[in-house]
Amino acid sequence: MNESPIILFLYRTVPGRLLLKILVNPCLSKAASVFFSSKISAFLIPGFVRKNGIDLRQYIVPEGGYGSFNDFFTRKRRRKFRPEPKPGLQSPCDGFLSVKEIGSNAVFNIKHCSYSLESLLRDRALAKIFAGGTAFIFRLTPANYHRYNFCADGNIICKRRIKGVLHCVRPVAVERVPVFTENSREYVVMENDRMGKVIQMEVGAMLVGKITDHPVSEPGQVVTGGEEKGYFEYGGSTIIVITEHRVKLSGELSGRIKGDSEIPVVAGETVYE
Repeated sequence: MNESPIILFLYRTVPGRLLLKILVNPCLSKAASVFFSSKISAFLIPGFVRKNGIDLRQYIVPEGGYGSFNDFFTRKRRRKFRPEPKPGLQSPCDGFLSVKEIGSNAVFNIKHCSYSLESLLRDRALAKIFAGGTAFIFRLTPANYHRYNFCADGNIICKRRIKGVLHCVRPVAVERVPVFTENSREYVVMENDRMGKVIQMEVGAMLVGKITDHPVSEPGQVVTGGEEKGYFEYGGSTIIVITEHRVKLSGELSGRIKGDSEIPVVAGETVYE
């Protein structure tokens, strides 16, 4: 995927990272969050709907309309448009899917940040368990529905939250992967009867808590694939599903994906049967 000149400047140059450090200052991020949650921000909704071709008939619209842009962005689908639970591994969201087999030197390029499996999880022991598995990376665009579901049935055995960070502007090396930024992320590890351990990770905007998980996603809970897990507020988002063992895409999807390309998927679509 080709990056814009602005993104390359912000993330790959010293002056850009200096500017980025200002832009992601927690005070500015908090101010933006307050604005998008205010009544004033509601004026942005009609233009956003038109630009992205969003069919509001699929969603629950409060009487009098949405009270803020974030109310709209975290809108809920009407029941008849929600996916039915299915066995196996399914897409947790609408978006664009790419698939990566996890080798010993695997590098994940997520939202302009590069990670090894260990740096992504911040857990060396867990990274060893999932080395040799498969990663399914779901990229959501602003036009997508930003509520997400559990990707499979399972018993949640642990949960972790990782704050975003911007390293100093001088290059630093983390293991074999140069990391200048890290996005905020949360993940659960689930035990699935058929697939063994499965990780589902939500990646939010750097330094800003844009991820809201429902209470059901806590350790000890038994969950069902297709059950709503949480939602993203405005700020861009990605979901990563990692299986303990290597698995292949379902037959229908495998015919559509080519190498590192992305394919559109919808929530509930079968990824692995």
